Order: sequence, then structure tokens, then C-alpha cells
Amino acid sequence: MLGAKTQIKRFPKKTPTSDADKSPSELIDARIQGLQDWRGVLLAQLRELIREASSEITEEWKWNTPVWSCNGIICTGETYKKAVKLTFPKGASLADPSGLFNASLEGKARRAIDFAEGASINEAALMALVQAAVVLNNALDVSRRKSAA
Repeated sequence: MLGAKTQIKRFPKKTPTSDADKSPSELIDARIQGLQDWRGVLLAQLRELIREASSEITEEWKWNTPVWSCNGIICTGETYKKAVKLTFPKGASLADPSGLFNASLEGKARRAIDFAEGASINEAALMALVQAAVVLNNALDVSRRKSAA
């Protein structure tokens, strides 16, 4: 029909839910829930231990990854097909008497712990490692502040 006016039905644009509207803790919750397998369960357990290790630790979301910090990054929690990895950027400076670090051992600064499906968690050793990372970050922060003054 030439000349006939066609009415176009317009729908309001849907605005996608932005991650910017969510807190880091909410984003970590979503990551855990989204995994829906052993990795989500394990990441939730590791998260709880990290948070229990020190009340000074805060949760952040960087690089689309859970990050736990205290005057700098303590560790990140990455998930892969065959492992959940905790990476400690200053891990080479931490004593690891229980031998938890089993990945990124060749790095000059960082160390990591890969947890495969069914891996057991040495809770006391992990919490001690996290606490040592908090102490290290706090000491480095004090030293930075002294040199800046």
C-alpha cells in the first residue's frame, strides 16, 4: 500500500545491568554462583578462609577476578577449567613452611596455589599464609609512608 502510513512500534531500550552498579562482594558472589560446579564451592571455601584470616582484608573486583587486599593485593582468585588458583603477587617474599605454593614458582615475586577438583585445603596453613601477606603489605605501607614524609 503506497502512501499508507506504517506505524512502527517502539520499545524502550533496555539498559544492560552494569557490573559498575554492584559491589565487589556482589560480583564475587555472582562469580561463585555462576560456576555451578566444584570450582564455585571451592572458591567459596577459599574466600571464607581468606576473610577469616584477617578483619583488615577487603574484597575488590579487578581484571574480572576476585581480589583480596590490605594495603595492596594479598591474593587473587582465578578459576580455570581444571583448577582454582590463588595468586599471591608478593608470594616469593612469604615464608611457606607448609609448602602450599605449587604454581608460578619460577616467578621473581609471585607465587600461586592451584587447587584441582577434590583437593584438600590445609586451612591453618592457608590462613597463616594470608596473615603473613597482610603483615608484609602493612610493613611495606609503613615504609612507603615514611619515605614519602
